Amino acid sequence: MTLFHFTGIKGSGMSSLAQILHDSAYEVQGSDVEKYFFTEEPLREMTIPILPFDKNNIKPGMTIIAGNAFPDSHPELLKAKELGLEVIRYHDFLGNYMKGFTSVGVTGSHGKTSTTGLLAHVLSGHAPTSYLIGDGTGRGPNGSEYFVFEACEYKRHFLAYEPDYAIMTNIDFDHPDYFKNMDDVMNAFSEMALRVKKAIIACGDDLQLQQIHANVPVVYYGFDESNDFSAKNITKTAEGSIFDVFVRNEFYHTFRTPLTGDHAILNSLGVIALCHYEGVEASIIEERLSTFNGVKRRFTVTETAGHIIVDDYAHHPTEIKATLQSAKQKYPNHDIVAVFQPHTYTRTAALLEEFAESLATAGHVYLCDIFGSARENAGNLTINKLVEKIQDANYLDIQSVSSLERHGRAVYLFMGAGDIQKYMNAFKDYLNTKEQPFSS
Repeated sequence: MTLFHFTGIKGSGMSSLAQILHDSAYEVQGSDVEKYFFTEEPLREMTIPILPFDKNNIKPGMTIIAGNAFPDSHPELLKAKELGLEVIRYHDFLGNYMKGFTSVGVTGSHGKTSTTGLLAHVLSGHAPTSYLIGDGTGRGPNGSEYFVFEACEYKRHFLAYEPDYAIMTNIDFDHPDYFKNMDDVMNAFSEMALRVKKAIIACGDDLQLQQIHANVPVVYYGFDESNDFSAKNITKTAEGSIFDVFVRNEFYHTFRTPLTGDHAILNSLGVIALCHYEGVEASIIEERLSTFNGVKRRFTVTETAGHIIVDDYAHHPTEIKATLQSAKQKYPNHDIVAVFQPHTYTRTAALLEEFAESLATAGHVYLCDIFGSARENAGNLTINKLVEKIQDANYLDIQSVSSLERHGRAVYLFMGAGDIQKYMNAFKDYLNTKEQPFSS
């Protein structure tokens, strides 16, 4: 049997795909940098070998799956070429793999991971479902009928896919290191829409998605009653939201989500619409929605020494607003402290004003140095530019995390797509150490 070697196995999609192939009884190994990433935890649980990058990892007989962050000049990929091995880019492999299932691609500028996780959870209550989630989680149960996956728009990688269905959550300007402007982003999503084979489930409250044209039916969901699926009679509490769903203005069913924020309701509506289209019973959808507690690094709550700490992947102004709204619904009587680390210099520069506006709605704001990426690790912009734009914002480095405690029993939101967890863990360590009684 083929041995699949993943070059860049700790990438969120790569890790998920490796888990799927492992579940499907393939032999899997991979390589990456030695720095810890949370996406490696499920790989280690499955005892999938993770090796340091080294051209000597590549041996005859392997099939190489290459992460999109690594160029053809990477030593492992050069060695594979030298040996005449097949090298397949992640998105190309995924596009071929899904053809054996009823496939559902979840795409959009924001909310892809949460919606993919929710859809996988709900459909798994109806039929065996394989899934690839952007938080580094993947499963490939035997006899899977469905394949649910996250379809990323970056560099138009999602054009490698021809899914049966697509859920489109929204269209917004992001990835300014690749997309020129909003028209360029819109063009990419329009191309993706034409590749869908059965139906598109789209958020009709999003003005950009209202302009989507396709060769298949487009079913809209949202709060506005003009949508095919709309949420009404909404009750919000700290424990989540309850809402009635109307299908083309006729009452369908009442649902509950334990997650907070308007985006949680919208994500649920997209999943409900897809499941309705596939004939999933309302009672199954209801039960599965009510038992979904989210995905990794999307409003992940822990308590340390009596302090509420939230880990969240939010790295775009729209996502920051959604995270803050969730926090205010879940913790209405708490002060909110936002600790944010911008991700990439191009995004920070392009959306500087929007970042300032979204963060200003928090009670207190702390900003960490900009985190680069494999594709962009340096820039002239510094975090001071953003600090200056937000009244009473503070700069935070790893040595000063203890200063956060001045806010007492607040809710501490650590947001970012880089290594923001470094700051969060340092704060937790400080709190735990402080709690220990002094001994001589």
